[in-house]
Amino acid sequence: MRVLFVHEHCPGHYPHLAAGLAARGHRVVFLARTADGAVPGVDTRLYAPMPAAQPTAHPYLRPLEAAVRTGQAVYRACADLRREGFVPDVVCAHSGFGVALFVKEAFPHAPLLCYFEWYYNTRGGDAGFLERIDGHPDLACALRTRNAALLLDLTHADWGVCPTAFQHAQFPAAFRRRITRLHDGIDTTWFRPAPRRGLRLPGLSLGPRAEIVTYATRGMEPYRGFPQMMRAAARLLARRPRAHVVIAGADTVAYGGRPRDGRSYRQRMLAELPGLDRSRLHFVGFLPPAQYRALLQASTVHVYLTVPFVLSWSLLEAMACGCLVVGSDTPPVRELIDDGRHGLLADFFSPEAICRRIEEALDHPDGMAALRAAARRRIVSDYGLDVLLPRHLALVRRVADGAVPDPDVPGMAAPAAPAMPHFPIFADSEAFLM
Repeated sequence: MRVLFVHEHCPGHYPHLAAGLAARGHRVVFLARTADGAVPGVDTRLYAPMPAAQPTAHPYLRPLEAAVRTGQAVYRACADLRREGFVPDVVCAHSGFGVALFVKEAFPHAPLLCYFEWYYNTRGGDAGFLERIDGHPDLACALRTRNAALLLDLTHADWGVCPTAFQHAQFPAAFRRRITRLHDGIDTTWFRPAPRRGLRLPGLSLGPRAEIVTYATRGMEPYRGFPQMMRAAARLLARRPRAHVVIAGADTVAYGGRPRDGRSYRQRMLAELPGLDRSRLHFVGFLPPAQYRALLQASTVHVYLTVPFVLSWSLLEAMACGCLVVGSDTPPVRELIDDGRHGLLADFFSPEAICRRIEEALDHPDGMAALRAAARRRIVSDYGLDVLLPRHLALVRRVADGAVPDPDVPGMAAPAAPAMPHFPIFADSEAFLM
């Protein structure tokens, strides 16, 4: 079987699936704008980005124009593959940013399996959670049109996959029946507990008596509760002389808007909390995998906060390492953690409540052992890579064969849709208009 993966970044959401297919003898090609490294057995190709979207476009339409330009770049790379003689039996593509828009025009007979991560709604998700938008109709209207590229993918994809029930529920009901709920999977042999003997990172050494409170994030931003974490940390460090707070991640914004004053959220929070004991607050940056795992394994309490949005892999990785998690009492976290069973939950908006739950965990380390064990069992049994990778491999095979599974009944196959005539709208990659 010949499989084409398409994502803005390699390996993106597909490190295990792409490598797993290649290891089983399938020919795998990965198209991406950037690549973090080679995937074993996978032929990685980079597509050349198109010029940026024009600033004269209507503000609502700029994300769609950017997606179209990305789609054009991917189409040209697909045309090059076609000229080389590579025609995939199935295409796996990440949806929402344009990479999947024109794949069907390049390879009209290849079934398309899209990874559907998030559908924007004006209610029930991230929008309006941090600040009200009902008094700002322009924001609500712009948010609705932000789904335009995703909706185009929803109409032409043969099938979809979505990692969590909460994310799946954001999609319109008409499309949910063609999207399988299936998480990417966590490598629980890599992310595993280890005896806690302190923490050793470059420039940081904490002994076994230290209360190590950890927080890991891609970007230090409100979407992942960074301001609340900093305010809770200020309280915690003032109350507990043995506590150290270790924050891993980049001083940037991955989701949501940047501060209007030009400062980063880290700069803003340090300015807001002048009395913060910085000698016990450690920013360790974006860690390589082994150091990141060591951070989780050394954690006394791990804090994970998020608005109702895409669930971070880091929560599952922390649980797999047996962390005692204090999480935000928000829908995506409640899907993984039952309060008092797999971890402790607190009001996202209350730094005091977050601090109190951290202290509760620190005050009763022996009593929290059962929660740590339950957290790991939850990931091993329901989200372990050894459990979920075979299901992903089977899903790719079924889509390639034209028999797609019912999203609610594992192993059941739904009849394939009747084949429709399909003709490429562009005879060659150079036919695109700029």
